[in-house]
Amino acid sequence: MQELAIHGGKKTRTRPFPNKKDVGIEELKEVAEVIWSGQLNRVGGTKVSNFEKEFAKLYGVEYAVASTSGTASIHVALGALNLDPGSEVITGPISDMGSIIPILYQGLIPIFADVDPKTYALDPEDVERKISEKTKAIMAIHLFGLADKLDELRKIAKEYNLYLIEDTSQAHLAEYKDKLAGTIGDIGCFSLQQSKQMTTGDGGMTIFKDKELYERGSLFADKAWPRSGNLADRGYLFLAMNYRMTELQGAVGLAQVKKIRNIVERRRKVGEKLVKMIKEEVEGVIPPHVPSYCKHSFWLFPITLDEEKIKIAPEVFNEALNAEGIPSSFGYIKKPLYLYPVLKEKITFGRSHYPFDLPEARKLEYKEGDCPNAEKLLKKVITIPVNEFYEDEDIEDIIKALKKVSNYYIKNKLNNLS
Repeated sequence: MQELAIHGGKKTRTRPFPNKKDVGIEELKEVAEVIWSGQLNRVGGTKVSNFEKEFAKLYGVEYAVASTSGTASIHVALGALNLDPGSEVITGPISDMGSIIPILYQGLIPIFADVDPKTYALDPEDVERKISEKTKAIMAIHLFGLADKLDELRKIAKEYNLYLIEDTSQAHLAEYKDKLAGTIGDIGCFSLQQSKQMTTGDGGMTIFKDKELYERGSLFADKAWPRSGNLADRGYLFLAMNYRMTELQGAVGLAQVKKIRNIVERRRKVGEKLVKMIKEEVEGVIPPHVPSYCKHSFWLFPITLDEEKIKIAPEVFNEALNAEGIPSSFGYIKKPLYLYPVLKEKITFGRSHYPFDLPEARKLEYKEGDCPNAEKLLKKVITIPVNEFYEDEDIEDIIKALKKVSNYYIKNKLNNLS
């Protein structure tokens, strides 16, 4: 049996994995045009507006609003809905806090529904259980690059007259039943942060089907200041943010939107090959479950351990994998969002607990046990980075390391110790 690197054995991988982005001469050309024009602001420029048009075309929708981050893209969506303070948005407990910040800043209350233990998607049954008279929207979060349960969520939204928002920050060009993630609900929100499948460094995009929601969302991203038409002289029509994307970001986005199909296809090949090889070659490791009607876009590659075969703690397995040269991470966000102080202790604005202390808001406490599946998953999940520049040798090294570590802990008599 091979000695693990964590115990002094030879490492499986000694050189770094590819971690670059598909950014180059095409982006440089677009950015150079902005620099030479001297017009760096989107007002008076063309790059951002053209990027919005091309992004909307990519997703087969009429309207798109660019913004400064994935967080901003969700805020634009909620600003477009114009919900009353104290209204509730049901969403998932596993994500970046950027999914929740816009809910709080709009004076809304996040209600957390549990997730499906296989696909990490919102559990429709728990969503329906969490609906109250205050519920106005459901926000599905497509974790790691996979979108699921959207037919069920759309049916619930229709039955209860709720909006369905898709947080597609991690799932560019993922597919659900031959439809692109982000196009199935009323509004789709995307992050363009550096680590995502396509990037402008930082940035966001919100796509709309409904013209009225789009128009309000577009205003919301620009201080509610109409730039033309009959309302232009009135100015500042309602309270709104300044989330204008710069022409430099828009220029990078214009080049990226032409590449994204190829980027995702390359990542998908990497992810699908990893799934296949783990199933065929690695005992005790469970790859991501991808339903036959879904196409994963592999922002990250989540794995769990078969607890009947590998009895050591997942964090120990992850440490051993790291020692073999695989840059994996344990636990993703470590605990559900509702157990972090901003939510559990309602640490928000000054000495208030706004919006939780609004007279219109239902009184609620977030506590351990609210979403049992999510809590269990975050104590089990290990994520492995995926990059569109991985080659066969990179994939094979990941598999070699997984086999080496799993075989050791399955066969070694010490595998009962954690």
